[in-house]
Amino acid sequence: MWKSMLTVLALCASSLASSPLADFALQKVLDDASPIFGPYAGRSGNRSQWMKSYSDDTLLVHMNIPGTHDSATWNYTQASQDAMKGITDLNQVVVPAPETFRCQELSLINMLDMGIRAFDLRYAFDPTNTTLIFYHSKALLSEKASVSDVIFGFYQWLDDHPSETVFLSLQYESSTALHASNDAALQMLLYNTLTSPAARKYIIQTKDRLGSLGDARGKINLLRRFDLDKLPQSYTAALPGLHFSPSLWTDNGQDIELVYNAADNLTAYIEDYYQPLTPMGSGAEENVRWKYNATVKHINKATKEHPDSLFWTFASATNTPNKPPVWPRIMALGNGTEYTPDGGVNQLLVTFLKEQTGKRVGIVMFDFFDQPAELIDIFLGL
Repeated sequence: MWKSMLTVLALCASSLASSPLADFALQKVLDDASPIFGPYAGRSGNRSQWMKSYSDDTLLVHMNIPGTHDSATWNYTQASQDAMKGITDLNQVVVPAPETFRCQELSLINMLDMGIRAFDLRYAFDPTNTTLIFYHSKALLSEKASVSDVIFGFYQWLDDHPSETVFLSLQYESSTALHASNDAALQMLLYNTLTSPAARKYIIQTKDRLGSLGDARGKINLLRRFDLDKLPQSYTAALPGLHFSPSLWTDNGQDIELVYNAADNLTAYIEDYYQPLTPMGSGAEENVRWKYNATVKHINKATKEHPDSLFWTFASATNTPNKPPVWPRIMALGNGTEYTPDGGVNQLLVTFLKEQTGKRVGIVMFDFFDQPAELIDIFLGL
């Protein structure tokens, strides 16, 4: 059934004449995607076409791209976890409380309409080991919205906003089930999703480099934070996009350098300091300051060095092992008390970003990107 549905959708994606069956199939997939992608109603926010103001010859590595860390976790609530408890129990794991790992509160389509263009998505098998779905750690984020469904949501949005381009970072989420495995079957399913006829139309087929905005409009730039190590090398060679092997991505790194094109010596500079190594028992303000300092240091580097290289900064963090724990919301927004008088990383970045007008800062991933309200407007106004 799902193969026939994807065949119909491939015809839609190839711009063939619409038919009632094709329209029904597309709506069915968008409905299935909605627990993660959000309800698709042809909406359009005031930042939904901000790339129109940039010329086609603008290089993507010269642009400032706002993104969201762990984008799918907006649906990580106690209500959603309670509703899925029966299927989650099949994974034989204890699901963390929502405040532990929830990093967003608006759907992917809301993010798109509000100007977000880079998305951090974590996948693994569902409890039956047949479908790719979204997780954060052990928390299943939807039993209905598959990876292929949600990617079709991006295809549809790009059809409706052809001036835009998006960056999709896909990463395998381990430890989602007692017997979770990133095996050949899982990797083949992901490969098939990313090489389908629709994918070849909407995912930029260039490999190991980022081009111009004109070449990327209406399409997806694939950032592959996964390996296909259980499949023959030819499968990896056939995938487009930039490859960032998890084995080379420094854990909790403040200044990661990854060569993604050895022939042309193209390097990505990455900050992913997701857990400040503060002393145990440190307060929220100290944790926020450590993370903010690492983020600002890396953005400053982006404004001054390697102008033709990719810079990718994560403004997101948590410190769950700390006592008391510092959740993602506290790190991003403060805890609303005198213990974080200046707010969280997001509030501090507002002041910093106002001083970066006219500079390249690259891709920056936020938690709770919609707060404070002026954050993304300031970012897009650089």
